[in-house]
Amino acid sequence: MITSVNNKINKVNTYNNQSFKGNGQFLTKAADLFIKSQENLSSTRFIQDTATNWAPKAIFSRSKADFAEMSFLEFLESGIFYFASPLLGEKLFRNGIFKNLAPKTIRENINKQIPNSIEQITKNKTLTEEVKKRAISTKAGIVLACAAIPVAEYTLSFAKNLFTLKTFNKSNFNNIANLDKTHEEKEDKAQQERVEKNSKKQLKKTAIISSIGIASGLLLAATGHKSEKLQSISKGILEPGKVIANGVGKLGLKNDKIKNTISKFSLDFSNDNGKLALSKGQLALTAILGLFGYSKAAEDRGKLDVAEVWTRVPLVVFYTIFGGELFEKGFTKILKNKNKFPDIVKRTADGKLQTPLREELPKLAEKIAKERGTSSNSELARLTKEKAIVTAIPYAFSLLFMGFTLSAITRLWTQFRYNKQQKDNATKNLDFYTFAKNQKTPEIYKQFSEFNK
Repeated sequence: MITSVNNKINKVNTYNNQSFKGNGQFLTKAADLFIKSQENLSSTRFIQDTATNWAPKAIFSRSKADFAEMSFLEFLESGIFYFASPLLGEKLFRNGIFKNLAPKTIRENINKQIPNSIEQITKNKTLTEEVKKRAISTKAGIVLACAAIPVAEYTLSFAKNLFTLKTFNKSNFNNIANLDKTHEEKEDKAQQERVEKNSKKQLKKTAIISSIGIASGLLLAATGHKSEKLQSISKGILEPGKVIANGVGKLGLKNDKIKNTISKFSLDFSNDNGKLALSKGQLALTAILGLFGYSKAAEDRGKLDVAEVWTRVPLVVFYTIFGGELFEKGFTKILKNKNKFPDIVKRTADGKLQTPLREELPKLAEKIAKERGTSSNSELARLTKEKAIVTAIPYAFSLLFMGFTLSAITRLWTQFRYNKQQKDNATKNLDFYTFAKNQKTPEIYKQFSEFNK
């Protein structure tokens, strides 16, 4: 087991040290860097989020308040989505607070197991039972402590409302977006007080829930190895999908495909060469809670804000979780049908299309070089470029498609709000016109008529 892990690390390091020397290798280096970024969930999702969410709205922002509010939300949200989990999980908790909970004699051994899956830990015959149990409960404790991240995402929209109110003294979307430049902005003081009060209330809740999560995580990490019940709870926190799948199975769900899909949902971290990295399960939970946070905070600004959230944000959440994967699957299918890049696009034993990971390319290049009598370096350069093309084209298409789609939704909602405001103003003017016309003294009516000419 240890030998195989070391071999894998050596292969990864060999690839990381690949220099791609020689003329014309700039494109290969660029392709390699692109592949590396794509296989890091944090970096690739940050790029797509900035390109599809922030950039279009920044281009079409209508005021300083609109631009500042949108930028505050998008970049802080991206930080929470894509970097908070590995930063807190790896730096602060794993190698800081939680590491010191275990006895010194086995502390390092436990810490080395944290990035591994439950299955890898439990099947490792070189570990004692205490190390296995402590590693699992510590992993679960770290995930529990990181509950502060999705909670913070839920509250972020309230923080955005408070930021705009305190910085620009605005809580009305029409004023924030500067929809009507012909009239003086009017702010509803009652609405401002409601926004401030509710925002501060939600932020306090976040602090309390986050503190409870961290305390509970520490308690579980310190005591979780002492009972089978706590071990079961730890495994349920890390792999809730398996618990849910078992539950729906007991309720009568017989579809194995659905149960297998559910069982794959995990809140455990991804393993990035021995470091804790963001997983899709963590990203999904944070994004979904963010949707409900958006909606709840929008209630303070009116029904139109809520309607816009539920028109636009579910699409953003879906794209945040899955990215361009659906486009990439379709693209690889086209390539396979046309027999393009056969060394990269292959079918697995169960018939699924698959492309090799970056760390698998050196071994594949060596194999091809031996079969064809070519240089492994030249084969690696070719495979790297092909892998980059297979990934880059659907990724670029997804950015453009989602960027235009979200821009269109934003523009349509802005136009709808403006039209509604104009209609409301016209209705108010018509009501006053009718009132003035019916008065016994026609001077008001005449003045109003002259004003509207």
